[in-house]
Amino acid sequence: MPKRARVPASVQIGRVRIAPATVLAPMAGVTDTVFRRFIRNASLFSHTEAPQSAAADFSDGIEASVTNQQSGCGLIMTEFTSADGLSRMRESKRKRYLTYYEDEHPIAAQLFGSDPETLSEAARIVEDAGFDIVDLNLGCPAKRVVSCNGGSGLLRDLPLIARIFERVRAAVKIPFTVKFRMGWNDDSIVCVELARLAESSGLNAVALHARTREQGYSGQARWEWIGAIKQAVAIPVIGNGDIRTPEDACALVAETHCDAVMIGRAAPANPWIFRQIAEYTSSGTYTQPTELDRYNLIRTYFSMLLDQEFPDATGKMKQFASWFTHGVPGGAGLRKAIYEAKTGPAIIEAVERFFASRLATGSGEMAESALALSS
Repeated sequence: MPKRARVPASVQIGRVRIAPATVLAPMAGVTDTVFRRFIRNASLFSHTEAPQSAAADFSDGIEASVTNQQSGCGLIMTEFTSADGLSRMRESKRKRYLTYYEDEHPIAAQLFGSDPETLSEAARIVEDAGFDIVDLNLGCPAKRVVSCNGGSGLLRDLPLIARIFERVRAAVKIPFTVKFRMGWNDDSIVCVELARLAESSGLNAVALHARTREQGYSGQARWEWIGAIKQAVAIPVIGNGDIRTPEDACALVAETHCDAVMIGRAAPANPWIFRQIAEYTSSGTYTQPTELDRYNLIRTYFSMLLDQEFPDATGKMKQFASWFTHGVPGGAGLRKAIYEAKTGPAIIEAVERFFASRLATGSGEMAESALALSS
């Protein structure tokens, strides 16, 4: 049977070891500290050595044992934060934007902006706050960010990017990475040149979302450009775009030989994806979440929001309801109840009532899971 590529067991970014080589992408309005910790917990995977047949199929010449001691998600990243805002705000307010817990390590803070001095000052603040890695956002396609020459707007000015790389690299000792898109549009693909610039400027890794700014999130991610960057530089290359399943993650590694995979929009819809990738890497199979898993997931995340007194916890619950109830039979009714609830406790009560009803009527996997636990 032909050997298949797998997601690497680890990747070294400067002095920081990422194990396994999977990354939760920075997402505005999503990757706050509650969601990051939630993903880490959902990703936990206890490794037992795979049977030799499965190991031979997946090893591709590498050792059979795959280590995922910490989690199925090796690196988590903050929401992107304005360097200008960070450098101007009071220290007490900074803590709200840079809050994280010790169990989130390794963790990267992502910054956006266009002024080299401001970005270097913000990077120092990030380093002083104890983050393991500082990352520069050159990929956000949002108009409000691009209009300030931030995010993917900077892809039209490589000389300015070079100055930013130089100043930030000189300002901090922690690893410095960058996430970018292929270019502004198909007529200005700059990703390979930009990766080489990053390497020559002393950055420790690059991540490519294999779309242009003009594409936004539409169309197909063009993984061949991730492969082109991998051939062009010696520093680690992280691939991003259209990774929805463990099979996708392995296919990306097989096609591009990238050093790590980064997952964004698939994570809120399937918070177990990092665990599934770890399982698939280890054994060639992975478990699908049951209805009971989804119940526990919804209740756990919503409870975390309330326990940590998250600002606008109720709004956050409603934001995530459509993702978390995807695939739940009768989920439309649950979403309606969540949207109509006025408080956080009322939302949790609606969740409890919905799943209790399914259990009481012997509906679906909830009843089967309860029966299995009681036998």
